[in-house]
Amino acid sequence: MADTSKTESSTGPETESNRQHLLGSLVFGHTIIHWYQQLFPVILPGIKDTLDLNDVELGTLSTIREGSSGLLIMPSGFLADSFYKYRPLLLAFALASSGLAYFMVGLAFSYFWILPGIAMIGVASAAWHPASVGSLSARFPDRRGTALALHGVGASIGDTISPLIIGALLLVVSWQTLMQYHLLPALVLAFILWRSLGSHYKDAGPRPTVKNYLSGIKDMLSQRSVLAIMFAGIFMSMGRLSILTFLPIYLAEDLNYSTLGLGFYLMLLYLMGMVSQPIMGVVSDKFGRKVVLLPAYAVLGLLYFLVPVTGNSFELGLVVGAMGMFFYGTSNIATAAVMDLSSSAIQGSTMSVQSVFRHIFTLPSPIIAGVLVTWKGIDAAFIYAGVLLLLGSLVIAAIKFPRRPIQDPALS
Repeated sequence: MADTSKTESSTGPETESNRQHLLGSLVFGHTIIHWYQQLFPVILPGIKDTLDLNDVELGTLSTIREGSSGLLIMPSGFLADSFYKYRPLLLAFALASSGLAYFMVGLAFSYFWILPGIAMIGVASAAWHPASVGSLSARFPDRRGTALALHGVGASIGDTISPLIIGALLLVVSWQTLMQYHLLPALVLAFILWRSLGSHYKDAGPRPTVKNYLSGIKDMLSQRSVLAIMFAGIFMSMGRLSILTFLPIYLAEDLNYSTLGLGFYLMLLYLMGMVSQPIMGVVSDKFGRKVVLLPAYAVLGLLYFLVPVTGNSFELGLVVGAMGMFFYGTSNIATAAVMDLSSSAIQGSTMSVQSVFRHIFTLPSPIIAGVLVTWKGIDAAFIYAGVLLLLGSLVIAAIKFPRRPIQDPALS
């Protein structure tokens, strides 16, 4: 691995209370980020109806959101690693841009006018994740899976409460107006987070040279197991993005649920993750990443197949709730598996490399699903997602996961 003169864990106050405060602040911020991220699937049926979009156009909205995130996540990771002391500003920008994105979406009056706002939603995600995940991964090398899982719990909290509350509000307020109201809270919360995180990044922190930076990424990508884990992640992301695009449409158009009912089922999609993610993190830290990833991929794929064949609301709720156990947390464990094998000085960029690798192949997925839905009906979206997850489980089964390094790779 590329040598670095200092690791992130060597900078700044490193008492356990400081580490816990950093973790708590980032979990809180991640909750807010995902509150905003989950506005998107809740308002998708409204966008489709108001702007009179077809299924393929609807799929392009998800593709554009993911595409903007994919384009910017590598620069974001480089900034997070190279300008360590400015990470609080980068994280605050992520929150502020979330509010601006939905303000723009709320003002849009046509398909083309909504595209910049949709792209801005992806910008917020790209700005947040390399800096936050990189910080936790480097500060908690001994409990990396657990720390990233708790960070994911924050996401699950936002993912859970946002659809239900917004779905209820949409019964009395138009989706355009409600989205515009989200700007001011985002700006206020961004300022609070910026002030809260400042003390954790006072020192210059690790700043690898360009040579060491590129060498660290090259060393990481030269490992077959890393590439295989990221390849399996492609199947996970393609399936998840298709579900996020067409599950709301299935609930609203085929099952005729109100926005409150839609919000309830989207809440179930993430509710169990608040319980399962810490367990998955602890188990993966103790027994290995594969012990968690392989059954999670296989079970989630089977659950996708069951969505369109459930006979009533109760059965659908059970299936969607069970999906929530693995829907988000599985990606955190895969991220931890790759970060186990990368230098602490490039943890932000490690997150970015994984995301870029994933986005290259994931972007067409909602459009493919849209074409399949147009051709064969809404069931095709769930069958497509299920097949992808089962393919991913075959890749995971074939990977020989290396033992997690006891020593920081940057110092080896």
